[in-house]
Amino acid sequence: MALIRFSQKELIEAGCDEAGRGCLAGPVFAAAVILDPTKNIKGLNDSKKLSEAKRNDLRKEIEENALYFAVESLDNLEIDQYNILKSSFMAMHRALDKLPTKPALLLIDGNRFIPYKDITHRCEVKGDAKYQAIAAASILAKTYRDEYMEQIHHEFPVYNWVQNKAYPTQAHRDAIKKYGPCKYHRMSFRLLDEQFTLF
Repeated sequence: MALIRFSQKELIEAGCDEAGRGCLAGPVFAAAVILDPTKNIKGLNDSKKLSEAKRNDLRKEIEENALYFAVESLDNLEIDQYNILKSSFMAMHRALDKLPTKPALLLIDGNRFIPYKDITHRCEVKGDAKYQAIAAASILAKTYRDEYMEQIHHEFPVYNWVQNKAYPTQAHRDAIKKYGPCKYHRMSFRLLDEQFTLF
């Protein structure tokens, strides 16, 4: 099913989404995207439904054809300080701060959001599979975060972040159990399976 280009026609709207909320290490990234009504970007969809190659191709198209976009993040220390939900919203706020023009409506992926300034927002559950602007934001947040995790993988290759991107795979948890956490791990998260936390 084709995604909706714009939710309405009167106001400039920005789509917002995040990536990395469920990871055990690294930052949470968020993007804000204002699409250009004169330029159609084909193939936009929820980033989780696209191959890595397709996401990277679409990232280039979004960066070249969107009216405006911005990507921001909060690192693992900030996540431990504020909690992951608030950090996700704060990353969206930081991305919105970087947009050179102020949108009049925000389309937010998910069911909750901390209001941003005086701008009206709408929360859309699975919005990245409904609206092109949210899908574009999901692709940027995901590709920027993956790129970052691939860079810091070389500092700590034992966790294999180049493959798992710090999601809680069994291999990632096994590496934490064997080598302990590193400076990029989110210490407020349960890093090991419950049975290991008893020891």
